[in-house]
Amino acid sequence: MDEKQTTFTVTDRRKFTLDGELREEAEPVEEKPAATATEKVVTMPAPPAQEARAKEEPPEEAEMPQFSAQESAEQDAAYQKSSRQIDDMLRQANPDMGAAGAIAFEHIIQSFYVSAMMAMGAGTEPGQKARVDILSARQSIDMLALLQEKTKGNLTQKEEAMLQNVLFELRMMFLEITNAIARSAQRPADGKKK
Repeated sequence: MDEKQTTFTVTDRRKFTLDGELREEAEPVEEKPAATATEKVVTMPAPPAQEARAKEEPPEEAEMPQFSAQESAEQDAAYQKSSRQIDDMLRQANPDMGAAGAIAFEHIIQSFYVSAMMAMGAGTEPGQKARVDILSARQSIDMLALLQEKTKGNLTQKEEAMLQNVLFELRMMFLEITNAIARSAQRPADGKKK
């Protein structure tokens, strides 16, 4: 087989820079030979702070990168600025749109609740068979239980009650589904009793 090296051009078409500033114009990146079947590794330059840290001391495999308080503050400020810019653009495109509300603990609970319910077949359109992903449902329930354990003593009474009620409801639904699965597994395939 003739393995001819082909080239391609990478063009950065992102509209914003890493700092959240609007880019003036996308610039093409230098041409490089295309990767062969054995070369599937893509490398990206590290952000300057990480690059400097990597030169100082190589991290262990299982070690998570450590960021300074200043790096975290800078990252948070850039994130907040970018979020405000997105909100401003959305309001310009949709003048009747209200301001985005702040994220609260209840939103986290609702997110896991919806994920678990969808995994257990909720939200299925009428006339369609429910698709149940019991493992994903269990994972969402377990994450909520871990959240309950890790936030014990730090929640308001309302948040604690909401989390407890959501966990109770999801666990009951999970039990109903797993019991139905167990019953159907015990029935003979042809529908006759043994």
